[in-house]
Amino acid sequence: SPRTFPRPRGHPEVTEHSQTSSPEQPRPLVLRFPAAGRRVEQAYRELDIALYGTEEEKKVLGSPRALARPWDPPTCADPDLRAEVWQWLEAFVIWLNHEYVWDVAGMIPHCWPKHPHLAHEVAVLADLRRRAGQALSADALEEWHRYALPAFSERVRTRMKAHCEDKEHQPWPAQGRHARHAGPDARRERAAVFAADVDALSRAASDARVSSALPRLHLVDGLRVNPQT
Repeated sequence: SPRTFPRPRGHPEVTEHSQTSSPEQPRPLVLRFPAAGRRVEQAYRELDIALYGTEEEKKVLGSPRALARPWDPPTCADPDLRAEVWQWLEAFVIWLNHEYVWDVAGMIPHCWPKHPHLAHEVAVLADLRRRAGQALSADALEEWHRYALPAFSERVRTRMKAHCEDKEHQPWPAQGRHARHAGPDARRERAAVFAADVDALSRAASDARVSSALPRLHLVDGLRVNPQT
């Protein structure tokens, strides 16, 4: 144990350890899952009503198709709600990197909002973790640990590769190819293929209508009929 030094009356005990360094501030062993904001929780409540509410509650709620789904940020059209979704996901990513990542290769990069595929997946992962944390048994959280989180981490490593690791955000490697894909020439080419498919389907339907209008041969008195003749 550390040696104790004489101290003046009324002063705290001074030890060899306390002279060299101040004691580390106590902190929790693990951090709690970040809570969502008021508007995000209201969106979840409305979704619960759409699933489990009474008929009167569902009627007041309106069409469930118009409800915001926090795991799919584009459905959150209200600006205040969208801002809360991003705040929640920002806190979630910081929490996830701290609580679940040991090797730097597993870190979600700091520029994740600039990667749409990460923004979509982070929202789903946060939603699954929220639901698992609210469950009344550990089964859902075990599923999240066993399947959702490892699959997400593997997809991040596969898609990001060496981009955006401990450096500035890198330009989108596939941007040029995407621009060509969405360009007018490629669009016209695909439109022609789609049109040919629809025309073929229309011709087949027209031939079927003509065929159904022709007389059909059938068995009479047990005689065998050859439809080819």
